[in-house]
Amino acid sequence: MNDDLTLLIMAAGMGSRFGGLKQIEPVGPNGEFIIDYSIYDAIKAGFKKVVFIIKEENYDTFKETIGKRVEKQNIAVDYVFQRVTDIPEPYSNLRNRQKPWGTAHAILAAKDVIKGNFAVINADDFYGRDAYMTIAKYLKDIEPRPKLSFAMVGYEISKTLTENGSVKRGVCEERNGYLTKIIESKVERVNGQVTVSPLDNSPSFIVPDNYLVSMNLFGFTKDLFPILEEKLVTFLEKNKQDYQNCEYLIPEVLFEAIEEERVEVKVLPTTARWYGVTYREDKDSVVKAIEDMIKNGEYPSNLWD
Repeated sequence: MNDDLTLLIMAAGMGSRFGGLKQIEPVGPNGEFIIDYSIYDAIKAGFKKVVFIIKEENYDTFKETIGKRVEKQNIAVDYVFQRVTDIPEPYSNLRNRQKPWGTAHAILAAKDVIKGNFAVINADDFYGRDAYMTIAKYLKDIEPRPKLSFAMVGYEISKTLTENGSVKRGVCEERNGYLTKIIESKVERVNGQVTVSPLDNSPSFIVPDNYLVSMNLFGFTKDLFPILEEKLVTFLEKNKQDYQNCEYLIPEVLFEAIEEERVEVKVLPTTARWYGVTYREDKDSVVKAIEDMIKNGEYPSNLWD
């Protein structure tokens, strides 16, 4: 059994639509952030370490807010920086890029501090207790297989929508419980039906409310890092003529590795409901949901007291 589990939190992005560092917007009754609830749930599920991926210039803010609170708990805490300049030397002329390279590059920044199996989450997504229990069980019980074995928690699409506009979701295709493809799409409810519009401009289509989507909650072994390093070179070579806007994304890395029959990604359904602040108007619904969960005894009123 693998008990040395790490929660890797991607917090280097800025919330452009929300208007600021939405990762540290209070949503709990005592100033708790969404990240607080993620870490609380992860500890309950058996995670022993938390690693924050952040921009170096945000270190003091994170350290003095969420970091200070979490470090008082019975869990190890570490910080790594996603730097635009952290790319292989042959591509040093691309280091003047203005924004982070993407989620796969962010995860790669943590390779030196991850010692065991780990889960990856977004800092600004409320995933729910069941999701952490589900991914923790997989990571603890994972056994060697012919291919590298990873996992993704799948959410019912209707449980990830907002009333305030369309959202970006990774719509899943699977076969026999294993992921075959993630279709990055714009999703919204139109005339009572969930409409998926792929970002590659493929035709839109309707899916049932229980169709599974990815919310970037993945489970990995350390075997992921050599793949990320290898495919980063391929990515940079492919995009070196137009490097300012391209993104090195973890779903695309996984899809390529699946196509190459190097890895398999188990889809783990969850009963949890996702909450998040995609738009500023979403905050009130997140606050209300947390209030209800506190009333139902799922969380204490003062999370870290």
